[in-house]
Amino acid sequence: MLRPLFMGRADPMRRGLLALVAAASLPGTGRAEPLATLRLLLGAPAGGPGDLMARQLAERLRGEHARAVVVENRSGAGGQLAVAALKDAPVDGSVLLLVPSSVVSIYPFTYARLPYRVETDLQPVALVAHSPLAFGVGPAVPAAVKSFADFLAWAQAHPQQASYGSPASGSIAHLQAAAVAQASGAPLVHVPYRGGAQAVGDLRGGSLPSLSAPLGIFLPHMASGQIRLLAVSGEARSQLAPSVPTWRELGFKLTAREWYGFFAPGRTPREVVARSASALLKSLDSPEAGALLARFGLELTPAGPERLAALIQADAAEWRGLIQRIGFTAES
Repeated sequence: MLRPLFMGRADPMRRGLLALVAAASLPGTGRAEPLATLRLLLGAPAGGPGDLMARQLAERLRGEHARAVVVENRSGAGGQLAVAALKDAPVDGSVLLLVPSSVVSIYPFTYARLPYRVETDLQPVALVAHSPLAFGVGPAVPAAVKSFADFLAWAQAHPQQASYGSPASGSIAHLQAAAVAQASGAPLVHVPYRGGAQAVGDLRGGSLPSLSAPLGIFLPHMASGQIRLLAVSGEARSQLAPSVPTWRELGFKLTAREWYGFFAPGRTPREVVARSASALLKSLDSPEAGALLARFGLELTPAGPERLAALIQADAAEWRGLIQRIGFTAES
């Protein structure tokens, strides 16, 4: 669901990033006094990819943009508590929120009630990175299964064993695999987990046949040969797993990828948003930033507020229909 925003690979990445920084420097966003303190709200616990991303950016934002930068982990309810904390925050750029795309692209269509409205309570500031999703099989599936077509044939022949895990019920990874199962007619049963660590452990151990999850969950375990990746999401193959075909190559009209973006409170003035976007994009302009993200299966894809807003609208249009076809709700 990340269409043209991520097309084109990154030889021109640095030139494009500098152009984005320049574009974010709108009238009224010239040199200003640094913020006394910048608070980065995060809807996830310490130690995960989002947390490490926020802390690296905090180091780069400290100084010219803010004299002090504090990362606040507001984990709980899948990130909803962090969004709720942003709603009544000051609109001077001193509080920003970093969340994965599920919070704005999935939850509005799976939860009957949310403590926020995407349209009024969140102001897009900057896109940071995205994570392709991958589908892999482990030792429970015969070694002769080397492609997704092979896996579908095996699942049809062994319906009692044909299950797939995901890091959470209602996650993008779950919904994407559910859409594939529905489109292919495969008798796949979903097994929800609480996070990816136990799921990938069960996959390696042979108690879980297959797993749909962010690509980064699989990468540390690929060298052992116990896990075989059969598909990844996206318009193009991931630079982190270039030999693995996309769902689109396999005939499924799916492009979903989890992405991370920064948001300000909904009432934040345009010039404040532009100044924050400029600082964030500048902080991402380094080889070190991309290298750190790659360790967690994330690809650096910086973009300003207008492109992030367009991405949210495109995601919403596709996820609304897909979720309706699957028939999933957070209460189901």
